[in-house]
Amino acid sequence: MRKPQKTLPGVTRRQVLKWSGAALTLGAGSAKAITLTGTPGWQPFADNPPETFDAQGWLFLTADEAATLEAIVDRLIPADDLSPGGKEMGCAVFIDRQLHGFYGNFERLYMEGPFQEGTPEQGDQSELTPRQRYRIGLAALNKYTQQQFQKPFRELSGDDQDKVLAGLEKGDIELEGIAGTLFFAQVLSNTTEGFFADPVYGGNRDMAAWKMLGFPGARYDYRDFIEKHNVELKFPPVSIQGGPQWNKKA
Repeated sequence: MRKPQKTLPGVTRRQVLKWSGAALTLGAGSAKAITLTGTPGWQPFADNPPETFDAQGWLFLTADEAATLEAIVDRLIPADDLSPGGKEMGCAVFIDRQLHGFYGNFERLYMEGPFQEGTPEQGDQSELTPRQRYRIGLAALNKYTQQQFQKPFRELSGDDQDKVLAGLEKGDIELEGIAGTLFFAQVLSNTTEGFFADPVYGGNRDMAAWKMLGFPGARYDYRDFIEKHNVELKFPPVSIQGGPQWNKKA
């Protein structure tokens, strides 16, 4: 006998798996059908929560390293009429949290030798983890600018900072202990991620990057709007854990 249609306001993955398992056990001839209507309830990351940290302040970077990194991200993404700069957007905070977490040691990557220089198509082949790259690279960068300008990087003029970063990108500047191109590529990639990532990870403060793009954020369901063609919905962006209150400054 077919079960009457039900409207379930909220279901979890565990319930769906339980129902599916029960249906398989009963067999095709006597399986009970359940029809789900309406918008299912949703518990964000109930089974796989994002790695976040409640502690304030810098979690991996020293104060000197953080000041240098904030100067870098502000030159990579300078403030303009479209958005705040990299520092105000929390890009350095995002990087600090990533380095403090499992990404910092490449815990999910194979990191056993031998390590050999690969082709550009093979990608990054360095044995250095992100933590090592930042610790070595930031110190080497300041050592270079002290030798060339008698100042740490953060105290250089904007034009001189741009020249140094351009030299690293082109491979014209060698750093002690790490390739300049590798260090620049690492910081540029992570800065971009911090600018556009969900604010729960420390960057993209007040979801300014999403607002700039018109990106609606981590909305669960759009089925109620599928048939609304050529309609500007003007959704405000939504974070995966509730909005800008999850994005606290270091």
